Amino acid sequence: MANVIEITSLSAPELDVYARLTEAQLLNRFEPAKGLFIAESPKVIHRALDGGCRPVSLLMERKDIDGSAREILARCPQIPVYTADEEVLCQLTGYHLTRGVLCAMGRPQPKPMEEICAGAKRIAVLENIMNPTNVGAIFRSAAAMGMDGVLLTPGCSDPLYRRSARVSMGTVFQIPWAYIPAWPEEGMGKLKELGFATAAMALSDDSVSIDDPALMGQEKLAILLGSEGDGLAQTTIAACDYTVKIPMYHGVDSLNVAAASAVAFWQLRKKEE
Repeated sequence: MANVIEITSLSAPELDVYARLTEAQLLNRFEPAKGLFIAESPKVIHRALDGGCRPVSLLMERKDIDGSAREILARCPQIPVYTADEEVLCQLTGYHLTRGVLCAMGRPQPKPMEEICAGAKRIAVLENIMNPTNVGAIFRSAAAMGMDGVLLTPGCSDPLYRRSARVSMGTVFQIPWAYIPAWPEEGMGKLKELGFATAAMALSDDSVSIDDPALMGQEKLAILLGSEGDGLAQTTIAACDYTVKIPMYHGVDSLNVAAASAVAFWQLRKKEE
């Protein structure tokens, strides 16, 4: 039986998680075990639950209780379900809810880089990618195109930010990921220690084409993608085994990092033997 609670006051403290706490406050860097994130839309919530995330409360339009959220409520029978009409929820959150459902969840325990790389053949490495939409889109491509995991430098946007998780279609709960503790010194050294060749996606005079046979034939490969404006740092490019470009036509000089990731992941995926 769902624990449905009608919203009578927008200032109720139990609604702070949806209305007044920033993404940084939800993350709670000082007490990570108490960190939360917001999953938006039934698909994302289901994938988060499948990934073992702990639901804390739900916020939804009244019509969704017997509609799109019915299966979610069946999976989370004891947690509070705060509800109101669409216009009240928009006033509360400041945005239109995608398909009318939000879920506050406890953050999963972070994984070490070594665990993500164990047994992996293809790893994506994101360096200082700060746009949550791009991070979410890259995760979706990584999951769809056969990457075994994703590593992020400390300057990257959090994959569990509401927008990142939604744009990823919940794949942030399907493909394993971790933050690299120190980049590039420790992280690059660890990748090489774990047996990965490193490929920097960057336009330079010594770049090889993405279909280079030696590159594609690497048994274990880490594909590095840089920030939206500046790309990868020159020190990172210099430390990599390959600098790789995607051939362009019609005078186009480059692709958005999310689009480039999809091309790179598809071309460089580990083919079945």
